[in-house]
Amino acid sequence: MLFRTTPLPGAYVIELDERRDERGFFARAFCAREFEAHGLNPTTAQCNLSHNHRAGTVRGMHYQLPPAAETKYVRCVRGAIYDVIVDLRVDSPTYLQHFGIELTQDNRLALYVPTSFGHGFQTLTDDSEVLYQVSEYYAPDLARGARFDDPAFGIAWPRPPTVISPQDLGWPPLDHTEEAP
Repeated sequence: MLFRTTPLPGAYVIELDERRDERGFFARAFCAREFEAHGLNPTTAQCNLSHNHRAGTVRGMHYQLPPAAETKYVRCVRGAIYDVIVDLRVDSPTYLQHFGIELTQDNRLALYVPTSFGHGFQTLTDDSEVLYQVSEYYAPDLARGARFDDPAFGIAWPRPPTVISPQDLGWPPLDHTEEAP
């Protein structure tokens, strides 16, 4: 695996190191030792699959509060998404800054999302599937979110949103007085 830094400290784009031959290729998609060597949390408590029927679907921006703050390792295994993270660490020099990247079945890139980051994505194709490993169990009482279109984030989604859950539409803009993630 090849680990590329992003403008947000602690977040990485991870590229497969493909070994090709006449059969196709082989690549390691996850290795706890390699994650640890880069200072990343290798714990996987849950592995989630998100299937999305329509292009333009938006999910996010989600995070969990401590003690269930989670890291995520996100990969699009079918179709294409625009994956976005927002730094919610109030003491960070990149607080409220975001980073977005296309993750597709063809580029096979993955995004490592550190704790205390909001995460969301928009599907760029119909029938997209997103697979992500999460370091903590889902804790509904500690689950939080912020509006995908919160002006504090300034995210320019690639297309107009077409499908958004009532829960995601109901998130308020980020409350800067609430406990930090």
